Amino acid sequence: MILMKRRRRILKILECSDEPLTGTELSRELGVSRQVIVQDVAVLRAAGNDVLATPQGYMMVREPSHRPHRARVAVNHPHQCTQDELNTFVDHGLRVIDVIVEHPLYGDLIGSLMLKSREDVSRFMNRLQKTGAPLLSSLTEGVHLHTVEFDCVDDLKRAEVALAHKGFLAVDGS
Repeated sequence: MILMKRRRRILKILECSDEPLTGTELSRELGVSRQVIVQDVAVLRAAGNDVLATPQGYMMVREPSHRPHRARVAVNHPHQCTQDELNTFVDHGLRVIDVIVEHPLYGDLIGSLMLKSREDVSRFMNRLQKTGAPLLSSLTEGVHLHTVEFDCVDDLKRAEVALAHKGFLAVDGS
């Protein structure tokens, strides 16, 4: 009974939040360990609740009031250009939803990013440095896709021009 009550409370907290909440924030709010939150969220997700795990924390999947445009952009660059690439997207008003690489055994591997500002990119890069985790693109010699959202098609076109100018946009043969 206590488990179900706590899990309902997690859902309520996430539904009321406009921003992602970390496992640590939720654990403080509910007086349990971060690991208990991770387990509870896994159970909630398995039960069909639309809880999304992002690099910034947990959030509920919400239907937007208007559907933004979506596209996939193929890029190729060395690891050290990651911050510049991501900032190029967000500086042009795009939201970077995920990163996708094609693995020879598993097919598409997708990592959630949910980046919409330079601040988000900076936090992501700090976590990358702190954890020392390899980027998914290290599996494909720098080649990867990003799913991006945008409100105006011209923003996507301008971002692609900027990425091409920097040599990041993957084209046939690159």
